[in-house]
Amino acid sequence: MTSIALPTAMKVVHQPDPKSIDLVLEDGPLPQPSHPEDCIVKVYAATPCLNELHWEVWFPSVFSPGRERVPCTEAAGVIAHIPDAGLAKSFGFKVGDEVFFRINPSQTGNLREYTLARLSQIAHKPKNMSWVEAGATPLSALTAWQGLFQHGILDSGAISGTDETVRDNKNENLKVLITGASGVVGSFAVRFAALAGVSQIIGVASGSTADFVQQLGASEIIDYRKQSISEWVAQDPANREVDLVLDCVGGKTLSSSWSAVKNGGVLLSVAGDPVEAKPESCDKKLREAKWYLVEPNGKHLQAISKLIEAGKCTTKVDSAVDFADFQKAFDKVESKQAKGKVVIKVVS
Repeated sequence: MTSIALPTAMKVVHQPDPKSIDLVLEDGPLPQPSHPEDCIVKVYAATPCLNELHWEVWFPSVFSPGRERVPCTEAAGVIAHIPDAGLAKSFGFKVGDEVFFRINPSQTGNLREYTLARLSQIAHKPKNMSWVEAGATPLSALTAWQGLFQHGILDSGAISGTDETVRDNKNENLKVLITGASGVVGSFAVRFAALAGVSQIIGVASGSTADFVQQLGASEIIDYRKQSISEWVAQDPANREVDLVLDCVGGKTLSSSWSAVKNGGVLLSVAGDPVEAKPESCDKKLREAKWYLVEPNGKHLQAISKLIEAGKCTTKVDSAVDFADFQKAFDKVESKQAKGKVVIKVVS
């Protein structure tokens, strides 16, 4: 079977004006596959990302003129139609599979009853996750995973326990500092680093979240409300510099992170350009200092799915709203008041 019964029309949320965050719910036609890997997914949950309604204005070169503006790059749902069953089989998917995924911002988003996702972008939804949790996971989890293992210096092979040499001789001897450690990306990063065998993980977070971050695997907490990263390092410079900094905050925190990374180390940020944030007084030369963007990757997400299914990690959900309340979800995200993901239940 390559398809289940599909309607000819559906409900879809549009952003009429890229300069406005006001959205509208409209009737629209079912999306039609145009890429060889495209499959149609019945959406159960979709999740807004902070600032995504501004992306077209900020990064116009990423988007095609006259595109259909549908928000939400991450979602979870059921595969409803596969044009190429043979290709789908090679990826390990079939109609009826429960999946979660993150697509490229240049693709039409997922805040609609049916959407398009590519086979290389999707992964099987963890069986122990609700639709709301699954819809809240791909973007943050992939961002953390790729920061540590793709752009960073940790080896993901140690997570599965299949590469004891890596665990003993590499990850275990590395020091990692993660800012925004209690946030949705930072908490995944702390947990992944701990699962990969890193014994010294410094989490930058508020004192009120210290216990949570330590439970994830952090060995030490810097309470940013009491001291900066620079002040923490200055207390014992010889022993407090780290091999990798993963910054999830930006601004002054990113600038202060230069004091923590050792010469020849790696400084990555999801919130700003480390080179532009480098203090004038700093003369360190790093192996890598860059701002990276998350990429859809079904293989990475499948590895994360296995960890979730094994009970080794989970996601942070602030709240969930019904489809009709989509604007409330975006307004809460835009206000930066959410303590976790705000999920829109397309199917209640």
